[in-house]
Amino acid sequence: MDNYTNNNTARRYKAHVSILGTTQLHLRNPYIVGWWSAAFPGFGHLLLSKYLRGFVLFTWEVIINVFANVNVAMIYSFQGEIELAKDALDTRWLLIYIPVYLFAIWDSYRSTVDLNRMYLLAERENHRFNTFSIGAMEINYLDKLKPSTAMMWSLFMPGLGQLYVHRIVTATYLIVWAVIFFYFSHGLEAVSLLFIGKVEQATSVLNSEWFLFFPSVFGFAAYDAYVNTVENNKLYENDQRNFLEANYQNPHFKILNREKAE
Repeated sequence: MDNYTNNNTARRYKAHVSILGTTQLHLRNPYIVGWWSAAFPGFGHLLLSKYLRGFVLFTWEVIINVFANVNVAMIYSFQGEIELAKDALDTRWLLIYIPVYLFAIWDSYRSTVDLNRMYLLAERENHRFNTFSIGAMEINYLDKLKPSTAMMWSLFMPGLGQLYVHRIVTATYLIVWAVIFFYFSHGLEAVSLLFIGKVEQATSVLNSEWFLFFPSVFGFAAYDAYVNTVENNKLYENDQRNFLEANYQNPHFKILNREKAE
């Protein structure tokens, strides 16, 4: 059996490399993951590579948000128009929104705590995992990448940073939704008008309800790309270290603890 292939002899392993991306366990701050779920339900789960839950919660957030007029109410509240904000909210949809919103925060926090425990156990077991995957449509392998480059591309367009670090599933989802948000918000149309100095026309053409999705989407895309590139590099170094130790290090070589040596 190939030592680098995931198999049933391991109770847990730290990573899996496939043509669709590299999925790995690593330590995460549960409060940060929970915060991203509060910023936009689904983001916390996408950080954990729990894609199915993340996609469901993200799609739910957009649909219910639009029907409940949550973003519209937020815009009015930013302007100090509290009564208009109350009138804008559709309580028929809002009462559906609240429990699922709270669930997304709670479940992402709980899942982070559990996955941190799984990582510590997998790290202790230190079972080998595949580091190279090739198929008819794609090739993926562990390699060192630049976190700043991943973040930069995400700031140009959500999803590009994920493509750089080979997170194909997340990249595709972010790009599709970014296109939808750009279309319904008329964001690029407003930017074009700003470039030619038509500020009032740019403001009037902008759909602020849909445009308000962008801060969370751009922020998450940049953060996710940066963090996963850093962790990808750690995984690469860990695999290289294990490979060199297993194949080139003298089995009798020991690194003494400094306190014991003294």
